Amino acid sequence: MSEPQQGNGTPRSGVDDGAHRRLAPRPLNRPAVDPGQTAVFGRPPGVGGAFGDRHNGNGNGTPPTATHLAPPPPEALTTAFGRPQGTSELLQRPPLDLNGEPEVEPVFWEGKPAGDSWRDPTAGAVIGPPAVTEEPAKAATTTATTPGPQLSVPELLFGRRVKPSGLILLMVAALLVGAAGGVVGWLAGKVGNPLTDGGVTLAEVLPGKERPVGSVADIAKRVAPSVVSIEFKGANVAGVGSGVVIEGGGYVLTNDHVVAPAVQDTSAKLAVVFTDGKRAIAQVVGRDPKTDLAVIKVQVDNPTVLQFGNSDDLAVGDAVLAIGSPLSLSNTVTEGIVSALHRPVTASGENGGPQVTYDAIQTDAAINPGNSGGALVDSSGTLVGINSSIRSETGGSVGLGFAISGNYARKVSQALIRDGQVKHADMNLNARSVSAETAEGAKVQNVQEGGAAATAGIQEEDVITKVGDRMIRNAAELTVAVRNHEIGETVPVVLARQGRELTVEVTLRSD
Repeated sequence: MSEPQQGNGTPRSGVDDGAHRRLAPRPLNRPAVDPGQTAVFGRPPGVGGAFGDRHNGNGNGTPPTATHLAPPPPEALTTAFGRPQGTSELLQRPPLDLNGEPEVEPVFWEGKPAGDSWRDPTAGAVIGPPAVTEEPAKAATTTATTPGPQLSVPELLFGRRVKPSGLILLMVAALLVGAAGGVVGWLAGKVGNPLTDGGVTLAEVLPGKERPVGSVADIAKRVAPSVVSIEFKGANVAGVGSGVVIEGGGYVLTNDHVVAPAVQDTSAKLAVVFTDGKRAIAQVVGRDPKTDLAVIKVQVDNPTVLQFGNSDDLAVGDAVLAIGSPLSLSNTVTEGIVSALHRPVTASGENGGPQVTYDAIQTDAAINPGNSGGALVDSSGTLVGINSSIRSETGGSVGLGFAISGNYARKVSQALIRDGQVKHADMNLNARSVSAETAEGAKVQNVQEGGAAATAGIQEEDVITKVGDRMIRNAAELTVAVRNHEIGETVPVVLARQGRELTVEVTLRSD
């Protein structure tokens, strides 16, 4: 078998150990070094390692160069800041007082170190224990001890034991002092105010005040239970008015403007409150906005009913009582007289409704907001009017109150209970108030074609001065005079036309 050859055909050199052949290291081939680079980056002459010999000087066997010291400080600085000649005293000197004595303890400035190296200015910086080496005082420990004997009450009060006899004497003395003080106070109170007398007994009048039949107290007691408060409350409205129970089935007569807000606001609820505090939900039976009357009904057992009187029998000066809930003060009674009769009253309707016109009883009995719908009763305790309005520049009562005539209110309420609505007699014309030097009346503005006035021959510009037996002084009085008659009734009407007075027969029709 031939020997293996190298890549160039030359046999590999080595030693044959019988089984294996050991290879020799490959010859090291170092290229020549550029003399210029050797001069720049090579070691100095005589240096064989990475660091030169410190004792060889500059490496060529010459002794090392002597160390150059800094020049000595100027003499001025040495004199100012150096130590005195012949002394080793440190720069830090102990502060001296006025007498030349050190202000701090001498041990701090002695030559030998102080017991605490923190206080030695010449001590070196070493790691040692903290400057405060004193151990904190150990907290005193409390040990449970056996409680001593408890003090008695005399010992607690006087600090020592007291004999029982001494305690008894002390208590007796305290009682005597208290009794003496009470006697002195009583005598001082009795003698101190000569105007008082504890023995006075005031006389009492027996029997009490008499209340004869027909007195105001007697009428109020009988009538008040039939007059109720009417409350309405909704999302946007709330208020209080009055009403009168006129029938045992729970029918209550009131003003239309009391219930109108509750009818117009579906969220509002009507409630009737009686004088004994009972409450009941009310429902509207019928309304007459033209005369400001309405009837509501409640479910109630055995109500007190107020009977109607004859308002035509009233005379100016008769005593009357107004009963209602003014300013939410229920069961309020005021007294007055009839100031005038057949006073026509006109007011604007609720929220754009028809104009309100009625024949009123004028009274000076105090009527205020909240009295609306309440009762006006005569001296016999019968219903002669429904309180409705006042005339005032302040909004409160000034003695000019008006109530709807009881007879007319009875006729309207019967129609509302029977049919839920009411129709009024009408001449089917419009008029306005006029006055001249010698006469006054209601001047016809226009006549409805085919109506009652047109059929009777009444023309525009005619001035109506009388309807039946009632004188006409203004347009409102014409309205109430016609409404006091029945539908279909024929009444004589006196009018002025071009300076002449004419009387025509008019058969009234419904409005």
